[in-house]
Amino acid sequence: ILTFLTGHDTTASAICWTLYNLARHPHYQEKCRQEVMELMQGRDGHEIQWEDLSSLPFTTMCIKESLRLHSPVQAVTRKYTQDVALPGDLTVPQGVICLVSLYGTHHNPEVWTNPHEFDPLRFEPTSAQSRSSHDFIPFSSGPRNCIGQKFAMAELRVVVALTLLRFRLTPGVDPEAGSGSGKVRRLPQLVLRAEGGLWLQLEALNESSLGEPENK
Repeated sequence: ILTFLTGHDTTASAICWTLYNLARHPHYQEKCRQEVMELMQGRDGHEIQWEDLSSLPFTTMCIKESLRLHSPVQAVTRKYTQDVALPGDLTVPQGVICLVSLYGTHHNPEVWTNPHEFDPLRFEPTSAQSRSSHDFIPFSSGPRNCIGQKFAMAELRVVVALTLLRFRLTPGVDPEAGSGSGKVRRLPQLVLRAEGGLWLQLEALNESSLGEPENK
C-alpha cells in the first residue's frame, strides 16, 4: 500500500512542478505546445499512444529539468554490505547506512552550471552524454532504483502534453488574497502545495486559438 500511495504522490508532485516551471517560462511552454501539436496534427482525438512518447523530446527535457530542480524524493539510503575505502585513508565500515541527498546532487554547482535555474537544454542528448549516470537520479540509481521509473515518465509526458494541448499556463495568485481593490478574481487555478503556496492559472484553449503548428 505504501508503494502504491508513494507512486501516486510523487508523480503528482512532479506534474505540478513541471506545469509551474512551464508557466514561469512561456517560451519553453510554447515550444512544448508546438511539439505536441505537431504530434497530434491530423488526428481526430486527443489520445497519445505509447509509441508517441519518443516524439516528445523537448517536453521530456522540460520534465527532467523539473525533476532535477524539484525532486519528489529528497534522499535515499543504502546500507554498506562491506567495508569501502574512501580517499584520504578513510573507510566506511560494513553495516553503516549512508544517506544520499538527491537535492544536494541535483543542485551541486560542481555538477550543474547555475543549478538553481530552469534550463531544459541541459538534457539535450549531446549534453547528457558528457555527464555521469549518477548526476541525475530523481528515481535513485543502481539495481534498487524505482521500479516504476518508466511508467512514471510515460505518465508525466502524457499528462503534461495533453494539459498543454488544452490550456495555456501562467503564474496565478491566491484567490482569497484579492487584488488590492477589494475584488477577488475567481479564476480556474491549480494549487501547488509548497511553502507559502504556489498558484497556477489555466486558460482554456480552443482549436482555433491553437492555430497551425509552425513549420521547422
